[in-house]
Amino acid sequence: MTFSARFGSAKPRRASPRSLLLKPAALALIGSMSFAAPNAFAETAPLNAPTAFKSELSNLPSFADLVERVSPAVVSIRVVEEAPVEAEGQPDLPFPPGSPFEKFFKQLQPKDKDGKPLTRKAMAQGSGFFISADGYVVTNNHVVQGGKEITVVETDGTELKATLVGRDPKTDLALVKVKVDKPMPYVTFGDSDKLRVGDWVLAVGNPFGLGGTVTSGIVSARGREIGAGPYDDFLQIDASINRGNSGGPTFDIHGNVIGVNTAIYSPTGGSVGIGFAIPSKIAEKVIKQLRENGKVTRGWLGVAIQPVDADMVASLGLDKPKGALVAEVTAGSPAEKFGIQAGDVIVKVNEVAMVDVRAVSRTVADLKPGSTIKVAVWRAGKEKNLNVGIEAFPEKLDEVAAKEDAPAGQNTTKALGLDLATTDAGVTVQNVDPSSEAAEKGIQPGDVVLSISSVDVKSPKDVVDGVTAAEKAGKASVILRFSTQDQKRFVALSIKKG
Repeated sequence: MTFSARFGSAKPRRASPRSLLLKPAALALIGSMSFAAPNAFAETAPLNAPTAFKSELSNLPSFADLVERVSPAVVSIRVVEEAPVEAEGQPDLPFPPGSPFEKFFKQLQPKDKDGKPLTRKAMAQGSGFFISADGYVVTNNHVVQGGKEITVVETDGTELKATLVGRDPKTDLALVKVKVDKPMPYVTFGDSDKLRVGDWVLAVGNPFGLGGTVTSGIVSARGREIGAGPYDDFLQIDASINRGNSGGPTFDIHGNVIGVNTAIYSPTGGSVGIGFAIPSKIAEKVIKQLRENGKVTRGWLGVAIQPVDADMVASLGLDKPKGALVAEVTAGSPAEKFGIQAGDVIVKVNEVAMVDVRAVSRTVADLKPGSTIKVAVWRAGKEKNLNVGIEAFPEKLDEVAAKEDAPAGQNTTKALGLDLATTDAGVTVQNVDPSSEAAEKGIQPGDVVLSISSVDVKSPKDVVDGVTAAEKAGKASVILRFSTQDQKRFVALSIKKG
């Protein structure tokens, strides 16, 4: 038996039994031989013994105290609703609502003897949270929408029947109420305006019906627009949010509700770290109105607006993109009554600069019906101030679009890449040059030209004259107003030099 030089000897040598007894440190290197005493390992300590080491991680903050404090106010919500009976073998449909494919597959849906679609009871689940000791619970509109029965489930499993107080589809918020015989644990809204990107947040809810679940993350972005509606202004967070979290609260590290979880972005249906919450600054105002009136009343100006893009700046005479371009004024609206016109750019409301379309939408919505405001519009190269009386947003808005008969005529405007003709609808686009800027910006056959450079169009010649006038004035582009499937918009098009 030999030992290597790792023991310090220059030459290999044989070890005697005596040397082995005198050097127990070498025992571990001897295959089957063991001379250890019976209690040789008794003095070793477990790896996690407090005296064995001091963890550098022990100084990290824990959310346990915060979670223990706020969790009792967070609830699960079960909703019984009527769902359509699907045709046998019908797959889940990936088509957007209103698409022709959706309508086709709906024709296959089973119907009763009267031709009405058959329905069945289905269960939907979400989350919510108490905001008062007397039983008011905040959740999402899409959680309770269409629900026949609403049940609030507390963290200890207690089930309470709830009634719908009110809901607001535009912000996806709803308020329900349960009858209580004791004060309920509740939480309050904080100030989402004070949040900064990078601040810690906690999302609490009922993902996949698992029960109370907590996830942590940070604020990833503010003011996100996700196409949910005209009042988009979401917090983006990376705390894990999944199906069933909808309606649950997002807390800051002080235990204040700074958001209401409402949506995720996911190609898989599960969390990929991109979640969205309604900021408390919006939620608190909406919930207050629902609690007091059962509905939300918003200010109404009566205009369809669109962004001012870089291509429009020169034609409008602005120094940079800002405000909101009025694409249409609703008949009988405050805007029409007080002189706002299509083609105006709303740049200020009550002396506050409007940076974009969302700013105008949110500002007007927050105005009190019956109040008079000061609206600054950019018109014909200069700012004009108008005093406008605000009305309540009508529950049913019937748009009136009066169209004059256009005289017969036909022409082609090669400078814009458009073929125009007079039809019963007006001056209509017949063809679009596929290589033109008009095609890039979505102009299609069937679109109706309403005006050019703020001048009404009644014949194709009016468009040609508008282009000629712009060229003489040294302008490189013109702004046309189109009507597309009952929606109106402005488009800036460069003038091709022939």
